Amino acid sequence: MRKYLAIDIGASSGRHIAGWLENGDIKTEEIYRFKNGVESKEGKLVWNVELLFKEIINGLKVAKEKDCIPVSIGVDTWAVDYALLDKDNKLIGDVFSYRDSRTKQAADDVHRIISFKKLYERTGIQFQPFNTVYQLYADKLSGKTERAESMLMIPDYLNFLLTGVKKQEYTNATSTGLVNAQTHCWDCEILDLLGFNRKLFKELSPPQTVVGRLKKEIAEEIGYNAEVVLPATHDTASAVEGIPMTENCPYISSGTWSLLGIKVPQAITDEKSRIANYSNEGGIGYYRYQKNIMGMWVVNRLRDELCPDKPFPEIVKEAQESNFNEYAGVNDSAFLSPESMKAAFCNALKSEPGNAGDYFRCAYLSLAHSYKTALDGLSANTGIKSDKLYIVGGGAKNGFLNRLTEEICKVKVMALPIEASAIGNIKQQILRGE
Repeated sequence: MRKYLAIDIGASSGRHIAGWLENGDIKTEEIYRFKNGVESKEGKLVWNVELLFKEIINGLKVAKEKDCIPVSIGVDTWAVDYALLDKDNKLIGDVFSYRDSRTKQAADDVHRIISFKKLYERTGIQFQPFNTVYQLYADKLSGKTERAESMLMIPDYLNFLLTGVKKQEYTNATSTGLVNAQTHCWDCEILDLLGFNRKLFKELSPPQTVVGRLKKEIAEEIGYNAEVVLPATHDTASAVEGIPMTENCPYISSGTWSLLGIKVPQAITDEKSRIANYSNEGGIGYYRYQKNIMGMWVVNRLRDELCPDKPFPEIVKEAQESNFNEYAGVNDSAFLSPESMKAAFCNALKSEPGNAGDYFRCAYLSLAHSYKTALDGLSANTGIKSDKLYIVGGGAKNGFLNRLTEEICKVKVMALPIEASAIGNIKQQILRGE
């Protein structure tokens, strides 16, 4: 039986999921799981990519121990963040997290050169202060890009470490705000206006492209060799591929972020979409017309601050028992990376929650109302209406949030607590290999 391995890395955890075809269905088994998270270094928020890669290797070793050697491997991660390499293929400085605040000035500087209206018309990517276009301009201002010979998104960089081959995958590249929504290629006009060196932007590769085989030293270390194949390397793009829906309904990929959207055949870059701040990110034969919503991040940060040792079932129970009914606009930048999530909620509310249950009920209500706002905008801008909403990922396990979403959004929630990103990842490998 041919087995495939998805290495699916989110902002808070990563997992190695084996998959195979059985009677026409994809079956999966979790092989290995590890923690991930932003680290603070000299006042900056960065990713420990060296540790991430070590965990990838650890999981590949476990696959052999569990007699689950794959014929191919695919890596997907979150979007927008990247690594810069010098002429010797060494990292230039740290790999910044999108939660770092260094782009505040850079975004204003970019918009003085090219207005956000024009950026949106060309790329269809919603404004977020951490978009790659702003991060890269901040690196240009600091001089970090001067020695750069390569720019690789996080999964592209991890693939390079595995194989020694550099590929820039399409779906993740679209999240940068530097890919033209009509040509599906890097937008050279934007690159030139912002003074980015074109050599950093190579031909984009679609999902199912073979990157290469594992390096000899890695194959020797883990005890086998395998091909590395591109899935949709943006985890949300893979998640949408992993949703088992026959009709085209709205979806939420619910994790650290809640990404709510729907498939559309062409990018929608009109003024209504720009004002509503919808994104058009590349999918596999379609665009994902979607919106980033702050997601379970706000809940997890409240837990870290209020009751770090309390199990989530108890947290949900306390939220259900609370009578607090205020909610906040959690998509506000104040919730992106606050020193205190509790204070962020207090500052946004008319009255202060009285206990932990109140805070968590407020967070869940805030998410559900954010979903409603996004669904209303999606329907108004696309003309697509549906009485169903598919929710996948870790957040789909939260029955209380699902019920609030049904009540507030007036939809039937189809909650699928599956590893949708891993399934979508494996699907592309199977299509390549079978």
